[in-house]
Amino acid sequence: MRRRISSIIQIAFKIVFLIFGYFPVRKKLIIFESFHGKQYSDSPRAIYEYLLENDNSFDMYWSVDRRYVDLFKDTDIPYITRFSWKWFWLMPRAKYWVVNSRLPLWFKKSNDTVYVQTWHGTPLKRLGADIEEVQMPGTDTEKYRENFTFEASKWDYLISPNAYSTEIFKRAFDFRRKVVESGYPRNDFLINSNEEMTIKKLKNKINIPLDKKVILYAPTWRDNQFYDKGKYKFDLQLDLEQLRSSLGEEYIIILRLHYLVAENLDLTGYENFVWDLSRHEDIRELYLIADMLITDYSSVFFDYANLKRPMLFFVYDIEEYRDHLRGFYFDFEQKAPGPLVRTTDELISEIKQIEDNGFQLSENMDEFYRKFCYLEDGRASERVVEEIFGR
Repeated sequence: MRRRISSIIQIAFKIVFLIFGYFPVRKKLIIFESFHGKQYSDSPRAIYEYLLENDNSFDMYWSVDRRYVDLFKDTDIPYITRFSWKWFWLMPRAKYWVVNSRLPLWFKKSNDTVYVQTWHGTPLKRLGADIEEVQMPGTDTEKYRENFTFEASKWDYLISPNAYSTEIFKRAFDFRRKVVESGYPRNDFLINSNEEMTIKKLKNKINIPLDKKVILYAPTWRDNQFYDKGKYKFDLQLDLEQLRSSLGEEYIIILRLHYLVAENLDLTGYENFVWDLSRHEDIRELYLIADMLITDYSSVFFDYANLKRPMLFFVYDIEEYRDHLRGFYFDFEQKAPGPLVRTTDELISEIKQIEDNGFQLSENMDEFYRKFCYLEDGRASERVVEEIFGR
C-alpha cells in the first residue's frame, strides 16, 4: 500500500513539474543542490560563492531536502524546500541547475535549462556502466546502468578534476556532451585557505581542542550493506578503546560517514576523544583542520592529497570490495598514496611511526599528486564560471 501511494505521489510530482516546465525559462535563475539537498557543500557551494563574490547579476537558490532545512534556516543563504510549491514554480524554469549527484529520474529538463553536473569525486572504485555486478538494493545491474546513463544524457556540462577522470566519466556515464576539465571547484578552498589562522578559526567554530592533533576518519559505504534503498549500514571496525588508550593524550578523532550511510553511532564514553561530524555542512573544513586522514576506498583521499599531509588506508575488507563489490580503476594496493592497514594495531603502529620519524612525501604520493592534483591551483571555480556562465 505504501509503495502504491509513493508511486501515485511521484506521478503527481512529475505532472506538476512538467506543467511548470512549459512556462518561460528565467534566464538569470540558478538552482544549486548538493547531495540530494542534504548539504550546503562541495563544488556547487564553491561555484555559488564565486558567483556571489564576482557576479551579482544572477538569482540563486539552494534546493533543500525538508529534513535538512535546519542547516539553512539561520543563514543568509537563499533556499527553497524540495517539492514545495515554490520549488515546483522555480526548479523547472531555472536557466541553470548546478548539482553534484544524480537527480530523480522523473525530473523533466526543459530544452532551455542548462544542467551542470559537478559530480563529487575522482573515481577509484568503478562507476555507472563500468560496474560489472550491481549489489545495491532496489535495482539490478542492467536497470542500474540504464538509469545511470539516462540521467547522464540530461547533463549539458560535466566537471572533471583531471584527464584521468575525464576518460572514465565519458565511458562510465556514456557522456557525450561538454566536459569541463578544470579541477574541482570544491578544492579551491583547500588551496586558498590553508593557513594557521583559518584552521584555528575552524577549530573554534567546531569547538574541538586546540591542543590536540586531529585525525579525520572518512570511510565510504558498502553496496551490499543496507537497510533500504539509499540507506546504508556501517559497521565501525575501529577499536576506539584501543585507539584512545594509545593516542588519546595527543590526538582526537573526527568521524565523517558518507552521506548515504544511515547510522547514528553510539559514542557514549568517547565524547572527549571522538567527534561524529557526519552532518557537518562541508567536509572541506574537516580536511583543513585534520593533521592526518584515515579512509578506505572513498574518493576523499584525492582531495585531501592537495594538502600533502599523511594518509592511511584502513582496508580490512579489501579482497571483498576489490573482487566482489566494485573493483578498482588502478592498482590501489601498489599505488595508494599511503600505507594500507587491516587492523587497529597496524593503524596505531603507522601513526606512531609518523609521530617518531616525521612525515615525508613518498615516491607514490609524489606520483599520485602529479597525476590527480595537477589542476588544483585554487582557480577551478573561476574556470568553470568563465566556461559556463561567462557565455
